[in-house]
Amino acid sequence: MRLVVDLNKCQGYAQCAFLAPDVFAMHGEESLIYDPRAREEQRERLARAVAACPVQAITADGLEGAAGAEASAGMGAGDASDAR
Repeated sequence: MRLVVDLNKCQGYAQCAFLAPDVFAMHGEESLIYDPRAREEQRERLARAVAACPVQAITADGLEGAAGAEASAGMGAGDASDAR
């Protein structure tokens, strides 16, 4: 699974680090570090982290259908790609 975080959008709310600590971490007060190649076992946590980002700075390829489609944050299945 491939992750991309738009670090220009990221505001350091750290919701992703709370929900998927094996993938995301805060470095200092505002800098986010992450593993762009997350393991398949992290799928459900990643879906929640993507959905929880208040500024929609995280995109993840390969999350379709994960955890009740939480990655699309309540959008219709056809709209998930528009969230980027």
